[in-house]
Parts: sequence; C-alpha cells; structure tokens
Amino acid sequence: MSDFVNGFWGYFISIVAVGGVVWCVWLLYTQRRWLSAKPANGQVEDTGHVWDGDLTELNNPVPTWWTWMYLLACAFALGYLFLMPGLGEYKGKLGFSSAGELAQQQAKMAEAVRPIYARFETMTVPQIAQDPVAREIGQRLFLNTCAQCHGSDAKGAPSFPNLTDGDWLHGGSPEAIMQTITAGRHGVMPPWKDSIDPKMAGDIAQYVRSLSDLAADPVRVFRGKREFANFCVACHGVDGKGNQIVGAPNLTDDVWLYGSSEASIVKTILEGRSNQMPAHEHILSSDQIKILTAWVWGLSNKTDAQTQAQSQDPAATSASGAAKQ
Repeated sequence: MSDFVNGFWGYFISIVAVGGVVWCVWLLYTQRRWLSAKPANGQVEDTGHVWDGDLTELNNPVPTWWTWMYLLACAFALGYLFLMPGLGEYKGKLGFSSAGELAQQQAKMAEAVRPIYARFETMTVPQIAQDPVAREIGQRLFLNTCAQCHGSDAKGAPSFPNLTDGDWLHGGSPEAIMQTITAGRHGVMPPWKDSIDPKMAGDIAQYVRSLSDLAADPVRVFRGKREFANFCVACHGVDGKGNQIVGAPNLTDDVWLYGSSEASIVKTILEGRSNQMPAHEHILSSDQIKILTAWVWGLSNKTDAQTQAQSQDPAATSASGAAKQ
C-alpha cells in the first residue's frame, strides 16, 4: 500500500484499517456490562423463537473468552500495522515489502544456480551456441520467458518477429541481441494519415509490395515510388532496405510483421505501428541473458556458430588439426 501513486488511497486505507480496530474496541467497551451479565437465578431469557416444536432460542450471555479473543485480535492488528506496511505511505518498523522479498529470493536463486553458469563465463556467444548443455538451458529460458510472444518454435506471430529467419530490425549480432534482451526495444512507425490520403497510401503499398517481387500494378507502383521518396526514405532508405539503427524494417526481403496485403500495408502507413520488446535485465541475470542470447543467435546462425566457435577456441582448432593428422 505504500506504492500508491495517489495519496488519497493511502489515507483511505489507513482510516478504514485503524477505524475498524477502534470501532471494535469501542463496541466491546460500551457493551461490557451486557457482555459480562449473568442470568438471574440461573434462568436464561427466552427469545420466544422456537423451531420444530422443541428447539428454543435462548439469550445466553457471551462467553468471556469470546471478548478476550476480540481484544487480542485488535491488539494483534495494531501491532501488525506498526511493524508492517499497512497505513498509506508508512512502510512499517520492519521495512518489509513484497518487492524486497522478491529481490531476496531472486538473489538467493541466482547464487544457487551460479555454479551452473560458471563454465560459460569465459566462452563467447558462438561457443556457447555450440554447447549442448547451454542450448538446453537457453531453450528452457526462452520457453519460460519469450515463447509467450515469439512462440515455442521462435517463429513469431503477427507483430512479433520471427527469430529463426535471419531478418533483424536492430541487427542480429550477438551484441545487438544481448542489448535487445537486456534493455528492450521500442519500435514506432509514425501515422501518416494527416499527410497521406488513402489513395496515395495504396500507391505506396503497391510500390512496397513490388520491392519484394509481389504482384503489383505497374501504374500505381510508378506513383507510389514517387511518394515513397517523399515520405519514407528517411527511415527505410532510398532502396527500401531499412535502417537497423532506428529499427526501420527492410521492405525488400518479403518478411512482414503485419502481413503483405495492400490493406495491411495501408493501415500501417495511415495509422502507424508501435511495438515494444520489454527489458529483461530485472528478470534474468546477466549469465542467463548471455545463454539466452547464444540460443537465439544460434537459431539463424547454425553454420556460423560452429565456424566462429572453432576459430575463437585455439584448443578446439588444435584438436581438430590433430584429429586430421
């Protein structure tokens, strides 16, 4: 409750919590005579309610233990509110927070699994990508953390990139992939509906389709090329091959996040797109990010992974040469 961004709710919760305890104590105090009353001559008052002919409701006094139970509960509640965060912005005498507890658990878990990742500390990403144990760990990390968006086969879905085809918005080098996983990405295609009408957007869509050798109207392609040069080259380049620095996609490779139909491309031009890859630096450890990077990189670099791993590992190269002799 100390995380409320609006101070009103902190006061509201505090009033309800403390007010409930005070009201309970006040009720017990004001009714103390009735609560401790004993029936005269041992006779208990009959309320007059009878069920099934012989089941009578009596007005028995409340047992003393019942009163003490409520008083102890009120004392416990006040002690809890003093020690723990329960009153608005007050964080409690013990300073407990669920976020802090989670951080402690994560640190404990990271320390427990550190020996598993120790063997990969001095290895490069291509070398890790060739290690069977690392690939198994990387796949499990992917299934737990990334498959919800990119699919269990890493081939993506509409608006989520395919990680197996070698087509990258921000670059497919190990460093670029690691940066993406660590800090996330935010790709924005601005809407052009205030500057481009639907007909013009359709012509641009025809030209964009032609860049990937898809069916297109030659006349509309001619008009679309001119408008593409006016509005799109700043990000996608004169040749339409994109710009990985800003995450502008290559429009010539027939790889599409939202589909290649004219309607889909027109919607993208007029309404824009906004995609965000969340940062995982607070979810995964640096060791886990390195293993996951290697697994993702290896999906589209299977041949390169083996070649680079051998070239960067003199021991492996020497062993390979000795085997050939």
